[in-house]
Amino acid sequence: MNRRTAAFGLLATLALAGCGASEAAAPPRYEASLTVLEGGGHGPQLCTMIMESLPPQCGGPDVVGWDWNKVDHESQGGVKWGEYRVVGTWDGARLTLTEPPGAPAKAASARQVDFTSPCPAPDGGWRPVDPAKATQQAMEQAMSRAGAVEEFAGAWIDQSYMEGKPAESPEANDPLRLVLNLKFTGDLSGREAWIREVWGGALCVSGAARTEGELREIQREVEAELGGGLVSASSNVLRNQVDVLVWAATDEQRRGVEAEHGAGAVMLDSVLRPVA
Repeated sequence: MNRRTAAFGLLATLALAGCGASEAAAPPRYEASLTVLEGGGHGPQLCTMIMESLPPQCGGPDVVGWDWNKVDHESQGGVKWGEYRVVGTWDGARLTLTEPPGAPAKAASARQVDFTSPCPAPDGGWRPVDPAKATQQAMEQAMSRAGAVEEFAGAWIDQSYMEGKPAESPEANDPLRLVLNLKFTGDLSGREAWIREVWGGALCVSGAARTEGELREIQREVEAELGGGLVSASSNVLRNQVDVLVWAATDEQRRGVEAEHGAGAVMLDSVLRPVA
């Protein structure tokens, strides 16, 4: 190999290495379709929840590089706003645009909450065992009794019989047809008979890893841990976990939350998604 060929090969290798290093150093980009609003003394900000006033109000992280002159938007009373697909880099507190805003992506259908009872349906289907005690008052008494014990993990109503019927149907909330669901931690033996002392309607008693009180405590701790990056947090008794929404969740955050609160205790989701 002559010197010229060797030199060319070295330069090519260095160029490829430099290109690879540059690509590796590029910060990740994120995207979301949501409202951008400026007004009330602040610049353009990302918003997930809007106050239904006119003009609207909201608050969220700043958007760097925004130019209202380059996007269609509404304006009233010194407030400018619109819905857009935004793409940019995230520093933990603000989004810096890396490309012009575009039309918002079509919103995904809201995930339906599944209130189906986890217990297998009894032979003949769900029905009262004592119709005289399948009343609204008896159900409230059963829920109050369950909620008074330390092991209580949550309650909800399964109205699967209403599928396909409007919520305002006269059949809605019928104690004779709904299934009362109660969750507890620990030993469940005797729980159903204990609730049956006051409730005669359909009943599903199931187990849980965490009590309702523990879920509330985890929620308070996560809210304090995540601070300004938090969008929302709520206790989900159906899934026996705390649902948490942040602007941009990282794998490190997820590992930290799991290490602190246990596997399955917290579902951490993001507003901003990595660009594919």
